[in-house]
Amino acid sequence: MPDATTRFFEDLNRRGYEPLLVKTSGTIRFDLREGPRTSHWTVAIDRGRLRVSQEDQEADTVIGISPALFEELAAGRAHGIAAILRGDMTVSGDPRLVVQVERLFPGPPTSQGPRRHVQREAR
Repeated sequence: MPDATTRFFEDLNRRGYEPLLVKTSGTIRFDLREGPRTSHWTVAIDRGRLRVSQEDQEADTVIGISPALFEELAAGRAHGIAAILRGDMTVSGDPRLVVQVERLFPGPPTSQGPRRHVQREAR
C-alpha cells in the first residue's frame, strides 16, 4: 500500500485540475530529505492545471522537508505554514507559491472547513 506522500502526489496528478488554484501558475519542488538521500516531487501549476513528476528539475519554489513531516502534512495532521515558522521546513524561491499550494493539503481529519469539502467533491 502506498504511503500518504505517494497517495497525495498521485491524487494530484490524477485530478489534473484544482479550481482553488485557477489564478496560480508556477512550479514547486518538494525535496524530501532523509540523511544523505533526497527524493523529489515537482508540481507544475498552470492556472489550476496540475502535473506531477519525480524529476529533480528547476522550480520557482523549492521546499526542503523531512519525509516524516511531509507524511503528516499529506495526512492533514500538520500545517505547512506552521512548520515553516518553526523552522521544520525550508523554502527558497517564491514564497507566495507556498501559500497557494497550502490549499492542496487536507485540513485536520476532524475539519469541516472548505478544504475538506472541496476534496470530498473532487474524489
